[in-house]
Amino acid sequence: MINAGAPFGAASSFLLASPLLNPVILGLFLAFLGWRATVTYAVITFILSVVLGAVWEKIGLASQVRRIRISGGHVDNQESRDFRSRLLRALIGAWHQFTGVLPYLLIGVAIGAFIYGFVPAEFVARVAGPGNPLAIPVAAVIGIPLYIRVETMIPIGMVLLQKGMSLGTLVALIIGGAGASIPEVTLLASIFKPRLVAAFVLTIFTVAVLAGYVFNIIFA
Repeated sequence: MINAGAPFGAASSFLLASPLLNPVILGLFLAFLGWRATVTYAVITFILSVVLGAVWEKIGLASQVRRIRISGGHVDNQESRDFRSRLLRALIGAWHQFTGVLPYLLIGVAIGAFIYGFVPAEFVARVAGPGNPLAIPVAAVIGIPLYIRVETMIPIGMVLLQKGMSLGTLVALIIGGAGASIPEVTLLASIFKPRLVAAFVLTIFTVAVLAGYVFNIIFA
């Protein structure tokens, strides 16, 4: 996007919002937590992504992008204009998305069943419940290096909610894990200089913590 001439702030907002507002997260939020939690999550992460992208541009982080040229592949314009071809590609893509997500959902359900059966509710409520003011920032810190797919985390989180974890703590964990996992940070380090990588991780942590506290206030 930057090579194509997009403003750095806009590209930064896209970078921040893309992993946090992907359809998988929103779909699972809607299925497991309902429309109010989904809309709240979408609004909070969207606003923070836009604002923090503008902040990045304002403080001059555009200079921290490495000079890398990325080439795109060949696109068959005739095929792109054919409706039946596009519909077929969409159906195939949807099926691949479903089959790719399903194993992680099953893993999450299995882990959730184990937690439900063997982890005491009192322990979860004491460590990650609304009574612990440090639960949200700790969950955000844990979530950032924790590479666990959100398709797996949300079923696990539903069990943790039943055990006493606050919704804000769960949201902080999901945002930290989805927004700044180790593979993603490693990839970004190849195109960003260290200062911008650090800003990215700090920004994801900030979004996770702020969203977590807002969720606890709204859904207390």
